[in-house]
Amino acid sequence: MDFRLKVFYSVATNLSFTKASHELFISQPAISKHIRELEQRFETPLFERNGNKIQLTRAGELLLSHAQSLLAAYRQLNFEMNLLTNHFSGELRLGASTTISQYVLPPLLAKFMKKFPDIKLSLLNGNSNDIERALTEGKIDVGLVEGCAHLNTLHYEPFMKDELVVITHTSSSLAIHDKLTLDQFRSLPFVLRENGSGTLQVLESVLSDHKIKLSQLNILIQLGSTESIKLFLANSDTLSVVSIRSVAREIVAGDFKVIDVPDLKMEREFSFVRPLGRNSGLDENFIRFVLRNAT
Repeated sequence: MDFRLKVFYSVATNLSFTKASHELFISQPAISKHIRELEQRFETPLFERNGNKIQLTRAGELLLSHAQSLLAAYRQLNFEMNLLTNHFSGELRLGASTTISQYVLPPLLAKFMKKFPDIKLSLLNGNSNDIERALTEGKIDVGLVEGCAHLNTLHYEPFMKDELVVITHTSSSLAIHDKLTLDQFRSLPFVLRENGSGTLQVLESVLSDHKIKLSQLNILIQLGSTESIKLFLANSDTLSVVSIRSVAREIVAGDFKVIDVPDLKMEREFSFVRPLGRNSGLDENFIRFVLRNAT
């Protein structure tokens, strides 16, 4: 595989020579040299440079579409050739939404890397929308997301059930509640995840079944991670909706309390997500491993 193609792919997906330099661990002048050689080879510019910003030319867009296919085919070839000698190696680029990457994946990744030490893993973290976008842009091979299917260009495969619960800190004045009615749920103050998160999308879907809009809740603030929400709850009289997996230890320790809302059953599934028709043996190997080891 021509390394210059890998350099071009990194620059094209990041739209940055600097980010490509960091991603590939080579100097920025070396990045520029490889791109210049490709442009000389094809006798056409691949990027338009506007000050500090770059964008793909029409030729660059064409090369990117082929580069994605070629790099995926090379990873598959490398995997299948190694299978002939029962040697599992290759590169697998994963992406996972925040709850999964923080509370589900770490022990699974540790076990996977122990069993397959020659498989190079990388993990992109973001909300569910970020992961789906990274897949469509070819930046990752497999995504793990929360909630429902969103894009018809992607294939979703459930692998684990999850439940969202209403919580508050045990030091909060709201900890006097054991149950909430829907009216109380609407009026009491909440801190919730950001727009685009799987958690918020599930909450919004469940509320819509009761003709309640998210905008009708008393939302004080939206934060970008469950960990920041937990710290906020520890210093305020507020409620939140989070995955039970993210607070299991704190509930046992007596730091947080689950408050029941009988009318709201907030269940969901975590799913693998991949581009339609673009699977590889390495993808399948990882998915089978998670399905056998996830609890």
